[in-house]
Amino acid sequence: MNIRCAKPEDLMNMQHCNLLCLPENYQMKYYFYHGLSWPQLSYVAEDEEGHIVGYVLAKMEEDPEDSVPHGHITSLAVKRSHRRLGLAQKLMDQASRGMIECFDAQYVSLHVRKSNRAALHLYKNTLKFSVSEIEPKYYADGEDAYAMRRNLGEFREKVGYCSSFILFNANQI
Repeated sequence: MNIRCAKPEDLMNMQHCNLLCLPENYQMKYYFYHGLSWPQLSYVAEDEEGHIVGYVLAKMEEDPEDSVPHGHITSLAVKRSHRRLGLAQKLMDQASRGMIECFDAQYVSLHVRKSNRAALHLYKNTLKFSVSEIEPKYYADGEDAYAMRRNLGEFREKVGYCSSFILFNANQI
């Protein structure tokens, strides 16, 4: 297994992974927007043959009301065949590291379906996100979402702040 920064040629495979794993899907222009605007924040997980088995699509928020720099996880997906290997956590940690090192982000946010128990467990228990609010009818099918946040100050202390990316290689997974 290998985790690395996403490249433009990965975007089609990221979209395919999204279609296999998640009910929320995005047009290719949305992947390009993320890839061109914040190339250092999106990552892919590859198997031994170089096939993409997971990804995280992330961005920096451009909210003028909140002057605190912060990132947002747009999408996280890992194929069923590669779940429970710690890939989602590693992808999320790499995106968070990029947000800190490149943009001095103070926190990261995301939305998750109230019914997605597996994702809620990952976010709350493993990654230490907390629910900041409930957004009624956030999803197209009318389901509510939890808006969640992770303070990156705690993450900085946990992994140590450094000036360059540390990518995971096959020996670390």
